[in-house]
Amino acid sequence: MTAAARKIQRIFLTLTLGNTLAASFIWGINTLFLLDAGLSNFEAFAANAFFTAGMVLFEVPTGVVADGWGRRVSFLLGTVTLAGSTYLYYLLWQLSAPFWSWAVVSVLLGLGFTFFSGAVEAWLVDALRFSGYEGGMESVLGRGQMVSGVAMLVGSVAGGVIAQATNLGVPFLLRVGVLLAMFVVAFGLMRDVGFTPERSTHPVKATRAVLSASIENGLKNPPVRYVMLAAPFSAGVGIYVFYALQPYLLELFGDPHAYSVAGLAAAIVAGAQVLGGWLAPRVRRLVGKRTTVLILSSILDAMILAALGFTRVFWVALVLLAIWALISSAGIPVRQAYLNDMIASRQRATVLSFDSLMGSSGGVVVQPLLGRAADVYGYPASLAIGGAIELIAVPFLLASRRQRHHADAANAPTGTSNAGPQPA
Repeated sequence: MTAAARKIQRIFLTLTLGNTLAASFIWGINTLFLLDAGLSNFEAFAANAFFTAGMVLFEVPTGVVADGWGRRVSFLLGTVTLAGSTYLYYLLWQLSAPFWSWAVVSVLLGLGFTFFSGAVEAWLVDALRFSGYEGGMESVLGRGQMVSGVAMLVGSVAGGVIAQATNLGVPFLLRVGVLLAMFVVAFGLMRDVGFTPERSTHPVKATRAVLSASIENGLKNPPVRYVMLAAPFSAGVGIYVFYALQPYLLELFGDPHAYSVAGLAAAIVAGAQVLGGWLAPRVRRLVGKRTTVLILSSILDAMILAALGFTRVFWVALVLLAIWALISSAGIPVRQAYLNDMIASRQRATVLSFDSLMGSSGGVVVQPLLGRAADVYGYPASLAIGGAIELIAVPFLLASRRQRHHADAANAPTGTSNAGPQPA
């Protein structure tokens, strides 16, 4: 790796560390926070669904911002938007606000995250390519996931402990402070390298052009399309499981106010992310195709969720949670590398944002559906149902595999991202 590429990687890891730390302060206690505000299980997961609906609504427009105005601009807008909407969440909790207000602010939270999704990853891939990096992306993205896991480990544990020592609102204020600090860091370090934003005096025309090109390279590109169509089922279930495990583990533990236990659940997921990021390039070298990793990951995840649906022992649930998180985490860098090797640089941020949109759209439907199942049948049954939904992703991944794209069979350099299907 060249000196320029190492510098790009350091900046990427710094941004990943700060962003994940800020976000993770509330990840271990978010569902408990909503329930403490007086929402039912259905309303709490409906509020989360409005958050993912906000991501669905704004993913492509903010992806166009990243491609048309710059990935740096998108990142800076994200820090400000997410800090402001997080503070509004804190105010709603203090006021015991009605559900409709939670729905509105949840949409704004979704808007904040969409400025990040796609933009940072696109910035990294293009900057590394410009700096002469020719290796597989799994290794760099895996390091990013490891750093993200460490930040999540620290943030989620700290958030749970701080909430138990003070109250459930303090971690939200900590998130606001760190996000504002990240605005300053990104303003000083982040530059669009290897990519020139296509600013235009006709923004509507430019938006249409970028969006049209991104659809051409995304949904109209069969191997990419099928990976995207699998996302609503795998991502939608993953979002629900992460947040449902907080009250579920407290229920098994027997103390509804042991917020540090909820933080422990998020910390286990974080630790699995670290190990999964380290394992991803190694697992990739053991199999012939990237889709093999993705298909096996979905099947094993579904089996573990079914097992979680039957266990009533706290420590057994923790072990299953750790295995579920590890398998999911090891597949994420492989999926990211697979997609990036099939996407052209000019539309990279928008296509990646559209992929995130597809995952979020699953969360809009799956979260309230499984939340209602938790109200009626209990958390264990809702997790088992989630496992069945996860399996729906497998046929789409198999369809992507059948396209025989070169990105599936090798750690191709990002410079070959426009290559078409190759023979087996």
